[in-house]
Amino acid sequence: MRRIALLTVVSVAAAVVASAPGASGAGRAWFTSWAQSQDGRADAPVTSQTLRMITHLSQGGEAVRVRLQNTFGTGPLTVGHATAGLTTAGAAVDRPHDLTFAGNRAVTIPAGGEVWSDETRLATRPDTNLAVSLSVEGTAVPGRHGAALRDNYLTEPGAGDHAADTGSAAFTRTVGSTYVVSAVDVRNPALQGTVVPFGSSVVDGIGSTNCGPGCTQLGADRRWTDDLARRIVAESARLAVANAGVSGTTSAKTCPGMPPQVAGLDAASRLDRDVLALHGVTAVIYYYGTNDLAYGCDAKAILDSYRDVFQRLRAAGIAVYVTPSTPRPGYSDQANLARHEIGLFVSRWNTCGGTCSGVVDFDQVLKDPLKPNSILPAYDNGDGIHANAAGQQALADFVSVPMLARSGPVLHSMG
Repeated sequence: MRRIALLTVVSVAAAVVASAPGASGAGRAWFTSWAQSQDGRADAPVTSQTLRMITHLSQGGEAVRVRLQNTFGTGPLTVGHATAGLTTAGAAVDRPHDLTFAGNRAVTIPAGGEVWSDETRLATRPDTNLAVSLSVEGTAVPGRHGAALRDNYLTEPGAGDHAADTGSAAFTRTVGSTYVVSAVDVRNPALQGTVVPFGSSVVDGIGSTNCGPGCTQLGADRRWTDDLARRIVAESARLAVANAGVSGTTSAKTCPGMPPQVAGLDAASRLDRDVLALHGVTAVIYYYGTNDLAYGCDAKAILDSYRDVFQRLRAAGIAVYVTPSTPRPGYSDQANLARHEIGLFVSRWNTCGGTCSGVVDFDQVLKDPLKPNSILPAYDNGDGIHANAAGQQALADFVSVPMLARSGPVLHSMG
């Protein structure tokens, strides 16, 4: 416990800076291969427990580094020991590798803070699961991403440090959220860039576990963003994919019917933390607007938010590909008129009237041609809003991989 006491707030700040990607000046080698944006905090505290969070890499490399966030934590979170290793089955891991933070085994992350681990030599491949295990000392309420769409694992309270365990026996609890871990970078100089799908639940992957009557595929990584990553690898494109979807969120900062739990999670407010802080980003697929319309925002408020975010992304050297708002049978007539106006804006010159780089028209993929305000029944998750597994694959198949590959070279976060 003495070493933990030495980690003061000052040393934490030093750890955040010293271990931040880019500090080594190693050139364009690091790319974010997986991400899940934090959107709240866990329902219950963790006490002297080990968390084992499963991340699904879109691309591999010769080394990894991991971002830990305490954005929504209620107080400091101390990690006494952290590891990363490829999973074998469930919570079992093959040869966990220790993670360090500015050379230290332990780190304390203040509420609202984050830290990146140091480079850890660990060879990884595309479309594989990397388990990040964190031994949390004391009691903390961790930040989390709510829709992991897979099981993640915890030990019992008071169980202590099991971060180096290869087996799953100690991990007796499961959660459907991802705690603390929010991004994984891979070191791979052969890659060209990272594509970041950015939006609400239609990016987060809601519906992707629905593969038909009697069929579920929890943890099968069948979001359209995962399917796109597999297409990219199959087509030998040199791109990673990092998901930045948060369910329930909007592009506009405020809408009349916005639920309080998503206030402050609009696109502009999340942009720095969830997109620009990632590494090697060359393109964003912007898929927002469905919640804006459902929460009562008009076209002007939505389009003003689009222009603001697009300008910031393009100023950072990032290509922006935009999808019009997709169907939702619960829209009011006024919302559908606004959706039409948004669609015209996005489609103008196929570049949002010169404010974006191009269009990915998911509206054409999902809409029922006989009822264009509804999703095609074969792709409907059953709620009229989200695509099922077949619809997710159709969206992934529609995206032009050559278009994404032309988006480099990256102009920021050189790593």
